[in-house]
Amino acid sequence: MRLRPSAICLLALLGTPLSAALPGWWTAFPRVPVLASRFRQESDSAVFGKMAREGNLLLARGGRLKVAYDSGLTVTSDGRHLVQYDPDTRTAQRVELARAVRDFPLLGILLDPARIEALYRVEPLGGDAVKLVPRAPDVPALKATGRKGLLRSLEWTDPTGARQRLELLDPKTPPSPGPGAFKPQVPAGTRWATPNG
Repeated sequence: MRLRPSAICLLALLGTPLSAALPGWWTAFPRVPVLASRFRQESDSAVFGKMAREGNLLLARGGRLKVAYDSGLTVTSDGRHLVQYDPDTRTAQRVELARAVRDFPLLGILLDPARIEALYRVEPLGGDAVKLVPRAPDVPALKATGRKGLLRSLEWTDPTGARQRLELLDPKTPPSPGPGAFKPQVPAGTRWATPNG
């Protein structure tokens, strides 16, 4: 029996992996060495209502991160520890990065996009959007959009039922920053909420 050319094309399409249908930015995103952007974080909760905050984000491979909110709150990771500093209360907290990622899986996606496949099954939604379906029950489903190899937005519902959205306003890939870019800036006299600061 001979297969017609149209049948061969159909078989080829059926044999194509799902990732072929994913947008191009998605396949490029895990290989981005450094990402910087202004961001807007929005939350819509039945308890707290709508809230929005803006700031600057810098990510680099090796679990390095700096989030500086316009309010002054900073979150910094050097690849081993995550430090949060709140100037309003002059308090700081330090936790091991592995523990922080375990408690907040979304943080792991930003710090190490290569982990996405272990945490999620990725489905194309059409256009520049993908849906991330969790492989574990304690991880929220996500909708992600991007363009030109860079993440643009993440949307999810947190365990309290609040709808969350993180939008990167001007993502870019700057030159690799020096190690000082990810050193926490905690003033003397700050009260540490964790032992030994």
